Amino acid sequence: MRAEYSAGREVPAQGSVFAYGAAAGLLADRLFGDPRRGHPVAAFGRAAGAVERVLWRDHRGWGALHAVVCAGGTAGAAALVARGVRSRSAVSVALTAAVTWTVLGGTSLGREARAVGGALAAGDVEVARERLPRLCGRDPGALDEGQIARAVVESVAENTSDAVVGALVWGALGGVPGLVAFRAVNTLDAMVGHRSPRLLRFGWASARLDDVAGWPGARLTAVLAAVAGGAPARALEAVRRDAGRHPSPNAGPVEAAFAGALGVRLGGTLAYGGRVEHRPVLGGGGRPVEVADIERAVRLSRRVGVLALGVCVGGRLLAGHLLGRRSR
Repeated sequence: MRAEYSAGREVPAQGSVFAYGAAAGLLADRLFGDPRRGHPVAAFGRAAGAVERVLWRDHRGWGALHAVVCAGGTAGAAALVARGVRSRSAVSVALTAAVTWTVLGGTSLGREARAVGGALAAGDVEVARERLPRLCGRDPGALDEGQIARAVVESVAENTSDAVVGALVWGALGGVPGLVAFRAVNTLDAMVGHRSPRLLRFGWASARLDDVAGWPGARLTAVLAAVAGGAPARALEAVRRDAGRHPSPNAGPVEAAFAGALGVRLGGTLAYGGRVEHRPVLGGGGRPVEVADIERAVRLSRRVGVLALGVCVGGRLLAGHLLGRRSR
């Protein structure tokens, strides 16, 4: 591993640290899924909930303070830890691997999607309805088999960006602090970034911050889904035509790309927390989603994750090389 020098100390090249650590972290996620006990993201959620109870006001400014305290404080702590071990190559790689494993959720996403798909394939719609809330916040009570399958495919698409690609992008940009900050922002959005009366103002900052943080990962996910899906022209055309019609600036490109890659239609009428939404159709030239498409979506998601690792590692190494040449 090439080393740099800082204040008289030998410091391992951070591009190599990220490359080895991120690859090991993705492998750990593939082998083990999420940590089963003491998950740091769950601990962060409990801490953020406690801060929310103290700071909550029906005001955007207090919500912004909540986001800064929770996401900023967590990222700052991660930066201090990463800086403390920066001169030790093996420890830096191990820290990056552990944090990458912690913030990625691709394997757990696939397991939950396949569990719902398995229930549908067995004809047990009630079990599928019971498991669907583990993937998304949609009301499952009135959904039929096809609507549940569509909800699963949409959730796999969106969470490929949120739970895998976006984290790798910010890890490449910011190392361990970038990984931690992205997951903290994403978790805050899931907790308070809702359009409910209580959180409409308080959660505004977390929701907007998540939109900004998710922007690069969503675009990379869309491109990689087109590349990995076997129908790049169709997928890119769906993104061009349909992505901007989705109410989410980041879910739109991702879901449109998956729709085009899989040859299915996504979007339409859905219900969240008692609200009914009529969303535009994505991939309008495709057929309705079938149960078998859940497995196809999971496999596409896994391919996208591997490609994202390659792109992010390659980009980080290339940036380090170019910066190194400029500093000579």
